[in-house]
Amino acid sequence: MILIKNATVINEGAQYQADVWIEGERIAAIYPVHGSRFTVHDTQPCTQIIDATGLLLLPGMIDDQVHFREPGLMHKGDIHSESRAAVAGGITSFMDMPNTIPQTTTVEALNDKFALAAKESVANYSFFIGATNDNLDELKKEGAGRATAVKVFMGSSTGNMLVDNVDALEKIFAEIRQIIAVHCESEKIIRANKEKYIQAFGEDLDISFHPKIRSCEACYISSNEAVALAKKHNTRLHLFHLSTAKEMELLEASPHGIADQARNDKIVKRITGEVCIHHLWFSEEDYARLGNRIKWNPAIKTKADRDALRQALIDGKLDVVATDHAPHTWEEKQGSCLKAASGGPMVQHALTVMLELCRQGVFTKELVVEKTAHAPAELFGIKDRGYIREGYYADLVLVDPNQSWTVTKDNLLYKCGWSPLEGQIFSHKVVKTFVNGKLVYDNGTFDEDFRGKEAEHSS
Repeated sequence: MILIKNATVINEGAQYQADVWIEGERIAAIYPVHGSRFTVHDTQPCTQIIDATGLLLLPGMIDDQVHFREPGLMHKGDIHSESRAAVAGGITSFMDMPNTIPQTTTVEALNDKFALAAKESVANYSFFIGATNDNLDELKKEGAGRATAVKVFMGSSTGNMLVDNVDALEKIFAEIRQIIAVHCESEKIIRANKEKYIQAFGEDLDISFHPKIRSCEACYISSNEAVALAKKHNTRLHLFHLSTAKEMELLEASPHGIADQARNDKIVKRITGEVCIHHLWFSEEDYARLGNRIKWNPAIKTKADRDALRQALIDGKLDVVATDHAPHTWEEKQGSCLKAASGGPMVQHALTVMLELCRQGVFTKELVVEKTAHAPAELFGIKDRGYIREGYYADLVLVDPNQSWTVTKDNLLYKCGWSPLEGQIFSHKVVKTFVNGKLVYDNGTFDEDFRGKEAEHSS
């Protein structure tokens, strides 16, 4: 047994001091600290005592959108390297996207990914199965339900994963009962914008054109189409990486959050929204300083858009915070905005960024825990995870709220070897991460033999 003593627990909307017992993979007991220090657990044997005085104890972050690049793109990252970075950043479970090589568009490919992760992942894991214009039968096949959800690219993607056939989209939304998670950008608008700017300025467009090509209109038109389809067919829809103030009009406010709804057996929203770390942290003003380092799809947009996303998270219009971790090599990030790869690494620093925003007065720590752990667990039906509760898996993170540190190349764990946050000073630092009751990350060192488990979800 492991005893974590004197921690400041942040969980289910509250902060309190407590001792937490871990037995095997799960939380055995939680003892709030009141007056007398003697409790029954003082007489129980334990293998390790961790004094967490002055530290925050959070449930591990559940990241519902990562691209760990395996199989087929391992020069950018792989399941082992990126899950290792994730655990060092306080992420204890992840859900990986289907645009690998081969693409995860069949049950066979899905099962192969689970087998890979069982051998390589330091964190708990799950995977999306991807939709195409012609794989509806595969999405309905026995075994497809093992996937977290179905991913639909309603905007440019790799290979044949752009679902742009109207009939195919109708059938997917009408016939799939799993959660459908969508990337929404209008390919038609993007192509028209691209042609307009090329004709006016040539093909060597700098990064400032990226949010103009992948415009607010391109995002809103596509998101609106997805919402209309979901309402028409009563589909359970999750909108990935929303990036504009305008898109917030498509979502209903839920001030108490979907986790609170679930706890009180209320109706959970049928249409939910995700926001990513980079859209909460950066704005269009940062392109001049950081260039292609912050080129993502959807593009980072104006400060007004960023501020609207932050407020929507507080208001409950946005339900989940994720990373869309998408590493590329430094060489792949070079060139014009039409040539440089879109995406960047974020899992090692996501929780730290959110806690820094708390220090700046943007969010509360309780809200951060709600949106990074409780809500994704409820939204995707992840069993026995996402909370600090007796009987739940001990996926836990200890954070020092008073340890200043700087992001440098020397402390990066991403296989790609770079970060858009290099040089940034943070005030909070992840010091220990437990996955399934095991101390996997401890102040820069790892249990290199540990492997996570499949994050089971209810159907």
